[in-house]
Amino acid sequence: MKVLKFGGSSVAKPERIRSIIEILKSYYLQGDQFTVVFSAFGGVTDSLIQMSQLAAEGDDSYLEIFEQFSQRHLDTAKDLLGSEYLTEVIPHLEKNHEVLKNLLYGVFLVREASSRTMDYVQSFGERNSAYIISFALKHNGINANYLDARKIIKTDKSFGVAKVDFDLTYQKIKEHYAEYPEVQIVTGFIASAKGGLTTTLGRGGSDYTASIVAAGLNASSVEIWTDVNGVLTADPRKVKKAFTIPSMTYEEAMEMSHFGAKVIYPPTLQPVLSKKIPLYIKNTFNPSFAGTMISSKSDPAGHAVKGISSINDIALLTLSGSGLFGVPGIAGRLFGALAQAGINIILITQGSSENAISFAIQPQLAIKARKRVEKEFEYEMQMQMVQPVKVEEHLSVIAIIGENMRYRPGIAGRLFDALGKNGINAVAIAQGSSELNISVVINRQNEAKALNSLHEAFFLSDTKELHLFIVGVGLIGSTLIEQIRKQSEFLKSQRSLEIKVVGLSNTKKMLFDENGIELDHWRNALTESAVTANIPTFIEKMKNLNLNNTIFIDNTADEKIASYYESILDSSISVSTPNKIATSSAFLQYQRLKNIARKRGVQFMYETNVGAGLPVISTLNDLINSGDQIIKIEGVLSGSLSFIFNSFEEGVLFSEIVKQAKKRGFTEPDPRVDLQGIDVRRKLIILARETGLEIESSDVHIESILPQACAEAKSVDLFFEAIEKADDYFEGLRAKAAKDGKVLRMIAKLENEKASISLEAVDMSHPFYFLSGSDNMIVFTTDRYKDRPLVVRGPGAGAEVTAAGIFAEIIKIGNSLI
Repeated sequence: MKVLKFGGSSVAKPERIRSIIEILKSYYLQGDQFTVVFSAFGGVTDSLIQMSQLAAEGDDSYLEIFEQFSQRHLDTAKDLLGSEYLTEVIPHLEKNHEVLKNLLYGVFLVREASSRTMDYVQSFGERNSAYIISFALKHNGINANYLDARKIIKTDKSFGVAKVDFDLTYQKIKEHYAEYPEVQIVTGFIASAKGGLTTTLGRGGSDYTASIVAAGLNASSVEIWTDVNGVLTADPRKVKKAFTIPSMTYEEAMEMSHFGAKVIYPPTLQPVLSKKIPLYIKNTFNPSFAGTMISSKSDPAGHAVKGISSINDIALLTLSGSGLFGVPGIAGRLFGALAQAGINIILITQGSSENAISFAIQPQLAIKARKRVEKEFEYEMQMQMVQPVKVEEHLSVIAIIGENMRYRPGIAGRLFDALGKNGINAVAIAQGSSELNISVVINRQNEAKALNSLHEAFFLSDTKELHLFIVGVGLIGSTLIEQIRKQSEFLKSQRSLEIKVVGLSNTKKMLFDENGIELDHWRNALTESAVTANIPTFIEKMKNLNLNNTIFIDNTADEKIASYYESILDSSISVSTPNKIATSSAFLQYQRLKNIARKRGVQFMYETNVGAGLPVISTLNDLINSGDQIIKIEGVLSGSLSFIFNSFEEGVLFSEIVKQAKKRGFTEPDPRVDLQGIDVRRKLIILARETGLEIESSDVHIESILPQACAEAKSVDLFFEAIEKADDYFEGLRAKAAKDGKVLRMIAKLENEKASISLEAVDMSHPFYFLSGSDNMIVFTTDRYKDRPLVVRGPGAGAEVTAAGIFAEIIKIGNSLI
């Protein structure tokens, strides 16, 4: 014998009931023995409660809701049944409705709806639905019989949450099913007490009915049909990648339910647990899906963690003080006082020092609980042995659950690592000796972020999802987006990284999509966005979305945007940027940003500040971290200056090369920014700071190469006039170097803790001699690379290589999360 139960959402509409009939017909045709429990039609129980409350308040609008209730059931019967059954069903329903109407009128007259009355009122939902469906099954060829559960389930008179007399109930079930061989269609949720008074079984009552009937019949299984594909690894409304758990134990299911899983209710499991009857959670709207099996069988080879659940809103109360240490009975007094006040405890935690006990409760009970506990420990507080109760609100509890956790070391470590890397602080921690769950209290605003981080860590540990917020979609930004688009499938399949661009901003518009912006059409989407660009708003939106594994990308040279790095890093969001302003400004600010990133456990990456996509900063750090000593750093750090002096040959005017460099976009609009070494200085400062020097902009000595007339020209046009007049001066420098077999190079140098930038002549023995085009070159002379220095050479500018450098940093950040 199988016991099936269908919930309110499954029977909300006639077409849904027809789907259920098809499911039951397949069981019937296979020759299965089964009985079916039905809830009230979706929303009916709420409407019965509402009309009772209105009647008790003397509001006759309850009659409108009653009419809707009555008409809905009559219409459903007419929709589902043929005329041969309607002549029996309609009068039965009308009689029920007349009784209900009179009952509600009585409530209206006395202005009171007692628990006893409410149980009777609510019973009409299940009695109507099961009655109609039993005849619909008959109409479709299934030999069915309506069974009012009040005949077989006997309880005490605790109206609203009646306690079942299991011995008598099981006896009644056996007797009834022995006498009636038809497929029994049972009313869920309701029962009866001595004298025939109607009672209800409380929350999850219809599931409980199915479980009780199954235990009474020693059924082979129970099937709970609902509107989801079984028990999921997490709440799908908060974790998009949640998936169905194929099997779990009763204990795991009860833990999931306690911590917020809505599919099952713990008391439901007790009768089947005692008889070791397996329970299946299946989807009415996807009947072929296997769903979840809940049984006494564990799977030692399965996931260590079966599911992640949460309670959205709790208050944490803490009783602390030296007077708790070593005193017997403290916990008994505390929890006894709470029990007497009718306060249920969700979670308890106590340190081994015995200095404090913390417990979580529903937030609406926090004040009541605090007063009750302080009254209990009034004497100790007067003696200052115990502190006033501390109340913390706006918290959530998240729990990882699984029987196999006890056999797998490192579970707690992975949990706290996942939370820590996403900037989520644990307010309190609890774990029982059974190791069935680990519970963590966190700030409520981080609940969804924590659930996603933990779900990724325990169920999707092979794949990390990164959420990018990109400011600046010009040449570098657009190139980066295209590189991500082309490489996304490879990274997902081969490197276990799924990259989602969630936010974009240029100087005019902003665009957000929590599920990821479609990168094939991002330009049009950004252009058509109705949201005006505003950096503070963009950053606030990024913080408020609070997504796990978030990375902020700044592709601008904007000082204002760089000023937000501090608050971004402090919000546990990693930063990758080619913007040199933050790292080359005041040393104190540079150090502060690095310290905040370190404290928050996030990455602040700026490899592209020096050499675009060249591995300059990472190479320097590798040398230092591995114990090498830096003797000297020399670099041609400007692509524009490299092009200018690499092209400066006999017969070529210096002024013409500068004009050509500007025309190709190698220089700033005013080439003096490059020729005076301002950009090179920023890069040299960054390299010097990476070696540990507390260097400022004023500490860098720049040997000017421009004649005074060029440097002081009032405009760019006047500058070019002046530099044409200086061609002989520059030719003289070139000719002198050439006479000695040398070439001119603009070299940034760090040696003996001194930073300088100057135009130097180098011969063929120096690596800079063979530079060509706009390449950069950085030469590291160290203890290990003394005779033959370490050379890094390649394009030091350009959208492709700069974007590639940022992309590489995104991947590094992703890998750091694995």
